[in-house]
Amino acid sequence: MALYEHVFLARQDVTAQQVEELTTRFKGVIEANGGSVGKTEYWGVKSLTYRINKNRKAHFTLVNIDAPAAAVQEMERQMRIDEDVLRFLTLRVEAHEDAPSAMLQKRDRDDRDRGDRGFGGERGFGGDRGFGGGRDRDERPRRPREREEAQGEEAV
Repeated sequence: MALYEHVFLARQDVTAQQVEELTTRFKGVIEANGGSVGKTEYWGVKSLTYRINKNRKAHFTLVNIDAPAAAVQEMERQMRIDEDVLRFLTLRVEAHEDAPSAMLQKRDRDDRDRGDRGFGGERGFGGDRGFGGGRDRDERPRRPREREEAQGEEAV
């Protein structure tokens, strides 16, 4: 049997519990066809790079599978039929990783980093420039006529 990593995206308006039910159902398809499922990771709701079927966000789930190709094909066939599944991707791999995936490691790292720096980082919002990006708040770009009038006022 071959090893696969399978990621699927479920619509944003389904609940996390419904996504777990989808995962359980697809897990059952794999096991019914002679395969086994290693670990499953729910990555949460994430923004999509572009809209898919009018959805801007989706529930992401990773499943590690050890199964024959026919079992994976049957699971993918059922995913194509299901309206709640937006996209899926199955990759054949040499070995499964026991550690958490890169997506979960990223989330843990982001939580640690945010706690250390506080709000806005070390230098605050605009670094050493402040909010205005280098200009004072009252100073704004002026039209040529306004520049001449302002220079005339300074001379008086």
